[in-house]
Amino acid sequence: MTLLSNYGRGRAWAMIAILAGILLIVGRAMWHKPASAATRRSVPAVAVDTAQASRTDVPIYLQGLGTVQAFYTVTVTARVDGELQRVAFTEGQTVHKGDLLAQIDPRPNQAAFDQAVATKVKDEAQLGNAKRDFERYAKLQPQDLASKQTVDTQRALVDQLAAQLKVDQAIIDNARTQLEYTRIASPITGRTGIRLVDPGNIVHGANSTGIVVVTQVQPISVVFTLPEEELGAVAQALAAGRVRVTTISRDGGATLDEGTLILIDNQIDQATGSVRLKATFDNAHNSLWPGQYVDARVLVRTERNALTIPNAAVQLGPNGPFTYVVKADSSVEVRPLRVAEGGGGLTLIREGLAPGERVVTSNQYRLQAGVHVRTTAFPETSAGGPTPAASGAPAGATKAL
Repeated sequence: MTLLSNYGRGRAWAMIAILAGILLIVGRAMWHKPASAATRRSVPAVAVDTAQASRTDVPIYLQGLGTVQAFYTVTVTARVDGELQRVAFTEGQTVHKGDLLAQIDPRPNQAAFDQAVATKVKDEAQLGNAKRDFERYAKLQPQDLASKQTVDTQRALVDQLAAQLKVDQAIIDNARTQLEYTRIASPITGRTGIRLVDPGNIVHGANSTGIVVVTQVQPISVVFTLPEEELGAVAQALAAGRVRVTTISRDGGATLDEGTLILIDNQIDQATGSVRLKATFDNAHNSLWPGQYVDARVLVRTERNALTIPNAAVQLGPNGPFTYVVKADSSVEVRPLRVAEGGGGLTLIREGLAPGERVVTSNQYRLQAGVHVRTTAFPETSAGGPTPAASGAPAGATKAL
């Protein structure tokens, strides 16, 4: 009896436990089902900025890293030996061609010049006397008062002294040149650097160190590189006419100057697979400086009536670029794209969008397919520029709430 009684109670407890488990499962299912629906209904729409895909003219740029170079660089050196008496420039000063930069002691060279001039004067006097003697002998020879040998000797002396005068003139010219070398003038218009020699030092013509370096910075040049694959596009643009080049600071924040592409280097660097190009800039405001690193953008062509969206709307996924398109019910759709290079903050769309479709330009990290979004009630702006609106919304995008 006791065993049967215990067995009955055990079965009763087992049935109670099974029923309790079933009730718990059903209760949890009933509890979570309405909660999930309520949660979905309570999720707010994501605030985003949007822009319209539109057609516009887009400039196409190629960009490379460049180095600013002085248009001319001259190391001013001494060409004669002597004491450097005076430095006539201030470091960092702008000098013009022909301006005095330094003065070497001219006295030894002045003395050599004066001596050469005096020697020529002496030889001119001797030549004059020899000519007069020759004329006398030439008159006396027909009367046999002077021998033919005497006349010939005197003629040779005249020729010799005439040749000596030419030597004297050459010595004078050389002495004058050496004297002029004691006055060191700027060969170009440019800006002086740090002084390399102080007054009082003895300088030598064989010394290559120099006195100062003068660089011409107006105009100025930029040498930059592009991948060899872009050579055809640049060459085609250069053959069509003037190619504009814009320099941008390395942080990408400021346009420094605009200039003209001058040449493409005559060979490709096989080690890097790149080609060098050179552009010239007026540099009126000295925004470019020799040795400075800049980004150089070359305008190779302009895409006419191209379909574009802002760069901010393009995302990169495992299958390539895509964007979030806002549908009529304010939900978003993931749309794969085929894009091309763009410019001016715009991306060219080859496939994937139609003109007028809205794309999301902000808060994409909070989005996935089917999520609802909300934007302001401002009139939509297109990728190509603002549409007329009294609200004053920023061009190119719709301001988020």
